[in-house]
Amino acid sequence: MASEQRERILRFYRGSEGEETAIRLLDLAESVIKTRKFRISPFLDPYGQEIAETICANYEGIQLDFDGGYAGAERQRAMLRHADFAGTPDGFGIVCVAAAWNGQFARLSHRDVLGALMGLGIERESIGDILPGADAAKILCDAKLSDFIVNNLTMIGAAGVKATVEDTAEIAPREERTKEIRATVASLRLDAVAAAGFGVSRSRAADDIAADKVKLNWQSAGSASKTIKEGDVLSMRGRGRVEVTEVRGQTKKGRTVVVLKRFF
Repeated sequence: MASEQRERILRFYRGSEGEETAIRLLDLAESVIKTRKFRISPFLDPYGQEIAETICANYEGIQLDFDGGYAGAERQRAMLRHADFAGTPDGFGIVCVAAAWNGQFARLSHRDVLGALMGLGIERESIGDILPGADAAKILCDAKLSDFIVNNLTMIGAAGVKATVEDTAEIAPREERTKEIRATVASLRLDAVAAAGFGVSRSRAADDIAADKVKLNWQSAGSASKTIKEGDVLSMRGRGRVEVTEVRGQTKKGRTVVVLKRFF
């Protein structure tokens, strides 16, 4: 039965960006069933979290929880726990490392911090949210890596940094600014909706899609001609994300009315 469940789920994700994540989460789920204990995943983006929910819904007796180290975290770890497990898991193994620099001489972005971590040989799945500020960035990471980061993260770009461990309880809940956008588009093609949502030209949106700078529901968008529907989430590198909250039909001129929510 378990092998049939596994193959059915893998068949759904095969060939997609979610295939590798699905395989890893299936391995964790089957380990939980076998040991009747619990397992914790690497950090997952929202798409990976959806995969975890799908898998656990197909395996009887598995309970699922998420945590990213603070309220509102986008990247979170999943805890798959057997219903018969009587113990108390010792948290999700998440630590906050703060990397500070002289804000008078350097402005560092999320990309700068992530690039420095990748340069240390750290895999993306071991890092949760990165919260950059004017002179410091909070890095949510696997607890097993905290000492390594503190001892080795000394430069981000050309800026010297000092890394220390901070209490995750001190991280303020994530508060995202949003803006409702009502627009008419020539069609529900991805490039048309992205242009309306992110305030760029349609040709610019098409170029960014071709350059893999746009994701649709946290996966590579692939083609500018994909059809968008209510509930879809578009993200553009450096511009945040847009949720399609409503498709209202067509105007007299044949354009489609959409209501979008942009997150900054």
